[in-house]
Amino acid sequence: MVEPDQLRLLSKIELPQDLRKLNISDLKNVCQELREFIIDELSENPGHFASSLGVIELTVALHYVFNTPLDRIVWDVGHQAYAHKILTGRKDRFSTNRKMGGISGFPSPSESEYDSFTAGHASNSISAALGMAMASSIKNEADKRHVVAVIGDAAISGGLAFEGLNNASSHPNNLLIILNDNNMAIDKNVGGLNQYLVNITTSKQYNKIRYDLYQTFKKANIISEEMKGAILRFNNSLKSLITRQHNIFEGLDIRYFGPVDGHDVESLVRIIDKIKDMNGPKLLHICTKKGKGYAPAEKHATIWHAPGKFNKETGERLAKADTDSPELFQEVFGKTLVELADMNEKIVGITPAMPTGCSMNNMMEKYPERSFDVGIAEEHAVTFSGGLAAEGMIPFCNIYSSFMQRAYDQVIHDVAIQKLPVVFCLDRAGLVGEDGPTHHGVFDIAYFRAIPGAIVSAPLNEHWLRNLMYTAQKRADAPFLIRYPRGKGYLKDWKNEFKEIEIGKGYCIKEGTDVAVLSFGAIGNEAFEAIEKAEQKGLSVAHYDMVFAKPIDEELLHSVMSKFDKIITIEDGILKGGFGSAIIEFMVDNGYNCKVRRLGLPDNFVEHGTVSQLRNICGIDSAAVYDSLIKEW
Repeated sequence: MVEPDQLRLLSKIELPQDLRKLNISDLKNVCQELREFIIDELSENPGHFASSLGVIELTVALHYVFNTPLDRIVWDVGHQAYAHKILTGRKDRFSTNRKMGGISGFPSPSESEYDSFTAGHASNSISAALGMAMASSIKNEADKRHVVAVIGDAAISGGLAFEGLNNASSHPNNLLIILNDNNMAIDKNVGGLNQYLVNITTSKQYNKIRYDLYQTFKKANIISEEMKGAILRFNNSLKSLITRQHNIFEGLDIRYFGPVDGHDVESLVRIIDKIKDMNGPKLLHICTKKGKGYAPAEKHATIWHAPGKFNKETGERLAKADTDSPELFQEVFGKTLVELADMNEKIVGITPAMPTGCSMNNMMEKYPERSFDVGIAEEHAVTFSGGLAAEGMIPFCNIYSSFMQRAYDQVIHDVAIQKLPVVFCLDRAGLVGEDGPTHHGVFDIAYFRAIPGAIVSAPLNEHWLRNLMYTAQKRADAPFLIRYPRGKGYLKDWKNEFKEIEIGKGYCIKEGTDVAVLSFGAIGNEAFEAIEKAEQKGLSVAHYDMVFAKPIDEELLHSVMSKFDKIITIEDGILKGGFGSAIIEFMVDNGYNCKVRRLGLPDNFVEHGTVSQLRNICGIDSAAVYDSLIKEW
């Protein structure tokens, strides 16, 4: 561990006001100590590593220049906010990062007044910061408060970011947008905007001349606010002529500065201090390196996005692959997709910026012409898939469950209404663990159940995942949802022969006479041990895997409700509107009067912790199933 005497400056910083007492010449050493502290902590307590190392100088500069928390800093995504947390009163608790009861891995306003806005999903910072800036203007506080949005070069490609940029010049505000350009998301960035950011150049001399002239004309009352927009557009045209390059941001009437070195902290402080009080929206383009200051992370940024435990001296990652344990659900998906693509040339794969995370990289390696990473653009991913399906292709659109929430309208409007056969593979469905409430994929059962014609399925294990994927590519008349959890599966021998499944049919795993357990998806594995334990107490328990929440197996439910008056449902999702609700709806609609206990997530956002911890507190683990079986009815 880094000893306190090695952190000569950082040990004296509890809050940003302590940082501001230092000389600007001390900031380079502060950055070095912060970097050592983060490397040391994350080698033992895993988290998002490379992103945070890349913005240390920027974080220090922002808190040095701005009067936080009065001034607002809005982080995008939040992977990079560790230095921010350490400088804002959470250094002594940083070892609890992402652990149950500890600090969150993302900025959270409920945790600190320095965390201005929730930052879990990408591309929201500009819109949120613009709203804050406008609120300050309405309350006549604009001269007291600065608002800064920090957004990455991958996140700025998201549609919401463009909507914010487009609106930023529509109303008077002094918003500062800092574009952190490291030419790297989790996977390598894609798209025309990324290439634009790599190539863009701006004349520093031009900016200085322009700024000096603006101040001179303003003092002489030659320029008014009414004339400002027209003059800005003329200047942008002149700049495009001089630099032989059109600037997309200034085309939106947003002042552009940069690109500048994002690892020169003293220079960053001077530049930010110089432009922070300029009227109107402005964008500072900084260039950084993901994983800066730790050679293994600089070399392999994707691997070091969240590397787990590692030896900080050697760079050896300590999480060894367990060759004797089951594959990840993600790997089974990726390898199965390639098998299906071998069999069916109409199959294509789509992912919004997570090819390695969801294992779409397998498809990309073998069939690059049939694989599409569309960047951080979930809405586009869905409608793009709809367009492919409309022309006879069979899209497998893989999106993390929590990110699919962004594309709900597109699923309805651009896919379901037209009955297009898009296969939505919702990775990370259910509780995901340490990433917490912004990433738990717990709403998809409820919101997909509401869509007419949608097929909603979940596999108990890897064999069922493969069979559902095989079945889905044979459908041609409806969107087909397959949800599955993050992490390891349950079968060492996962590569079964494909079998087509009858849509809307469940099956009996085990017969019984006293109580029936109805499960949906992989969470059903939690019932096995509980049922065995309950039967040792003399209880006879039947277990049914429903496979589909929509259409639900009505024939099976008639049989179950005619035979049992005690039923337990279990799902890895929100109870309201979910699988258990579907069972109760059927029961009421068909005049049954069974006693039903629903196990699922409560009506609140679930904190961060390990999956096993969270399943326990939410009452959906084996112990909860057992308690429900044996307690009085």
